[in-house]
Formats: sequence, structure tokens, C-alpha cells
Amino acid sequence: MLPRSLAAPFGALAVALLAAVSLAGPAASSEPLPALDGATGWINSPPLTAQALRGKVVLVDFWTYSCINCLRTLPYVRAWAQKYGPNGLVVIGAHTPEFSFERSTANVQRAVRDLHIDYPVAVDSEYALWKAFGTRAWPSFFFVDANGRIRGQQLGEGRYDQAERMIQQLLREAGRQQVPSDLVAPQGEGTQAAAAPRQPSSDETYLGTARAEGYVAGADARSLALNQWTLAGNWHAQAEQVELDSPTGRIAYRFRARDLHLVLGPARGGKPVRFRVRIDGMPPGADHGSDTDAEGFGTVDAHRLYQLVRQSRDETRPRLFEIEFLDPGVRAHAFTFG
Repeated sequence: MLPRSLAAPFGALAVALLAAVSLAGPAASSEPLPALDGATGWINSPPLTAQALRGKVVLVDFWTYSCINCLRTLPYVRAWAQKYGPNGLVVIGAHTPEFSFERSTANVQRAVRDLHIDYPVAVDSEYALWKAFGTRAWPSFFFVDANGRIRGQQLGEGRYDQAERMIQQLLREAGRQQVPSDLVAPQGEGTQAAAAPRQPSSDETYLGTARAEGYVAGADARSLALNQWTLAGNWHAQAEQVELDSPTGRIAYRFRARDLHLVLGPARGGKPVRFRVRIDGMPPGADHGSDTDAEGFGTVDAHRLYQLVRQSRDETRPRLFEIEFLDPGVRAHAFTFG
């Protein structure tokens, strides 16, 4: 999967940006670890500084909690933190938000808890660390040696073996003894499960007015072409989201991918919103996502990414996805696929 990027436009998939690993040698030209004092808060740790981290090998993971690409890297990042912590590795999750709701420290704290992250997380709600590192995409790994120099960068998910070999190399250079030589193989579940082998034919799709594409007003859902979507009900469109004003409402999308996710938030004040999902007019059955049951029912109870479809095989045919909200007030931000 290609990484999400701020390059063009803000948060969109950077089609022109190839996910890559850039590994520098120990030459003096490698950049120093930037100061970390731009973080607006810290979770699981007191504030860390570049000076205090000297002598440690550091992995900085830029992520945001509604990003499917970021979520799928977490099983590996957690496994590396646990495996190599005794050898002197420090993992820092730099949480830089895409959507406004991700700027809330309370929301990030809840996500860190729900995602079982126990390594330090720097809350980068003002993008100070993002800019200091020159970050271009979510997720991004920065590998820092024991001398405080950035020795490598990796953009996007995947190539975990290369990333882990880099961690091992830097630990050995630092004189650490008995550094493991094997590789982790975690099995993520739900939104953290590995992407499908086939690249989806449907791309990340934003619903807010700032970046919406593929919207067809007033369309019959059955008439939608691939990657088109429509709304039914009374919706209020804003820059980052559409918000349901009527007692019930629907979103329909013609997609082609194994997995379908939707970034959703509850009604204002945190009131839960019930929903029901259909695929080609039928309950999803075995193809339901981790946030729905076989009949397609689920509840929006927090602002996050919801996995609504996880097909049992990598489908090559277009499918019609429909979600009916049974209560008012839901906020819908973006579809992502996998």
C-alpha cells in the first residue's frame, strides 16, 4: 500500500510517492535526531529529549490512529518494542493527526489504550515533530543510531524484514550483546490485519467538501459506477466530514477491494449511533468486518476507523456497499480499502 501523505493534497494517498527504504551509512552527513520538545504531550512516558536518548537506538514511528496503513504496522512496531527493548531499543510513536478529532489528547489516549500500545507516544497535534523530521507520509519510520544520528527512513507499510534488520544492525553497532537475528511474524487482527495481496481498485475517498471525489448527488445506489458514492437522507456537508441531520440516512459506494473501512464519529456529545451494512443488498454474513456482525449491525461509539467489510476472498468484482444509520448525528469522514 502507498502511504498517506501531506504532500498533495493534505492527507491524500500520495500516488507519486513511492514507498521506499532509505538507509544511510555512519558518515557524519547523516542528520541528527531533532529536538522532541515540540510535542504537545506524552503518553506512557515523561517527555523525552534527544540528549537523554543518546546511547540508545531509537525508532520513531509517525502515525495517526484513523489511518489503516498505520494500524497495519502496529503489530510489528509493538513486537519490535517488546523484543528489542532489553537490547536498548526505544520506540517512540509520534502521533500527528490528519483529522481535527485526532488533535484531542483524550482521543489519542483512548486510541493508545484500545490499540494496546505501551511504548512512549509523543502527541504531535501542532505538527512540530512532523516538520522537524521532514516527514511526508503516514506511516513513516525513522531509524536513529546510538550517536543520535538518523541513519534510515522508511515510508509506508510493508518491508518489515528490512526495517527489523536495520534495528538489529544499529543495535550491534552500538555494542549490544546477543542481539536476536530472527524476525518477528505477528498476526494482526481486525483493522490491524495485513493488507490483501492484490492492490485494491478503490482508493481512499474523502466525504468532506475539501477533498470529496466520486460523489453523485441524488443517485439510485444500484446505478453507481465503480468508485462512485451517494447519500440518502438529510446530510450537512463540511470540509472534513458529512453529518447526518435526519433521523436516519444512508451512504452507498460501489467498490472493488477485499476490505472496506470507514472513518466515523458518533453524534455530538458522544451519543452512539446504530448502523446496518448491506453488500449487494444482502447482509454481509461471513464477509462482515470486525466492527459489524454477520447481519451487518454495529454501533459508532467513538471517533475512529471502522472495518465494515472483510471479504473471505480477494474479490475482483465490483460490490455495492450500503450503510444505513438508524440514529441521527453520525459524522462520516473517509473510506479506505485494503
